[in-house]
Amino acid sequence: MKIGIYGGTFDPIHRGHMAAAQTAAKLLKLDKLLLIPAGIPPHKHKSSGGANSAQRLEMTSIAADRLGLKIPVEVLDLELKREGKSYTSDTLRELRKKYPQDELWLLMGTDMFLTLQNWHEPKTIMKLANICAFGRTESDGEELFAPQRDYLASEFGAIVTTITLPSLVDTSSTQLRARLAAGERPEELDESVYGYILRHGLYGTHVDLKHLGWEDLRACSYSMIRAKRIPHVRGCEQEAVKLARRWGENEDDARAAAILHDCTKYLDLEEQLSLCRKYGIILDDLEKVAVKLLHSKTGSAIARYEYGMPDRVCEAICWHTTGKPDMTKLEKILYIADYMEPTRDFDGVEKLRALVYEDLDAAVRLGLEMSIEELTERGVPVHPNTVEALRFLTKGE
Repeated sequence: MKIGIYGGTFDPIHRGHMAAAQTAAKLLKLDKLLLIPAGIPPHKHKSSGGANSAQRLEMTSIAADRLGLKIPVEVLDLELKREGKSYTSDTLRELRKKYPQDELWLLMGTDMFLTLQNWHEPKTIMKLANICAFGRTESDGEELFAPQRDYLASEFGAIVTTITLPSLVDTSSTQLRARLAAGERPEELDESVYGYILRHGLYGTHVDLKHLGWEDLRACSYSMIRAKRIPHVRGCEQEAVKLARRWGENEDDARAAAILHDCTKYLDLEEQLSLCRKYGIILDDLEKVAVKLLHSKTGSAIARYEYGMPDRVCEAICWHTTGKPDMTKLEKILYIADYMEPTRDFDGVEKLRALVYEDLDAAVRLGLEMSIEELTERGVPVHPNTVEALRFLTKGE
């Protein structure tokens, strides 16, 4: 197995790091990629006002999920747990024990590559791993790389591959921190990483989460979910706004509800229950054990207490999974938009998409019927609110 190892302070991790990792994974034909945030880097001082170790680890995990690679990508905290300075030679020793028969490739940028011989135990590093260096600009080409590559090969027996990426984002984390503190939204940051920074007030951002613009609200929401869920949330927002326009509902409320409706989707059961205790959310017996039912309740609380959303938006989020009797128009819109937004693909969805612009209640009723049928076929308990919601809409027929 061929394994790439990419370390750095990642304070914060940015698109340049991500593009380098993606390209190296492709060109080296890696089977696995390891991202390793540094503990105390030996070559630089830890920045004041930066993120702490846990936050850098979380941002790296978000970026790893956004890479879109078809190979496993793992984020390791081994350097963060290690006392003292983070020496690459120590990290490689640990990894070699774990992967004794595998081909290790240490990934690094131009500056690190050109000074590799000055690192702690360079001979050990180049014995334990091959080297892949990537340039950030057109000037980082063969004229610069070749002499160093030849020197490392002759002096240390290193196996070296160099990659020049003219289109690679040429930025530094130091510059990004300064721009964030100045109130900029750097394009060099992945949207979800930026959202994490806003949520935690890192690098002097300190924004008011209860008064965010749409782009920043999206970034915060996306930072809480996995990359594969983002197209669904975007689709739900798109559909909710269209339906609000069609049925005379407040478009801003529909947009806000859709953006935040799945923000706690990926919390595990204990994390969900912890939020329920924190916000005084009362659960029934089914909700206490069915984690998939909890994100609507906890998402509603996050929308209310962290993002300052009005009650009607929070209530729409609260009921978007199960529905309930006598739903408001906004609640119906979010329920059905979530169920049949453009990325959904199931038998009957096209009928639902046509019906919802003709008769909102009829579409919600059909959505409830389809949901009950699907859950029943899978042997999954149907929440009583879903049954009661359908009964309410069918009474008098």
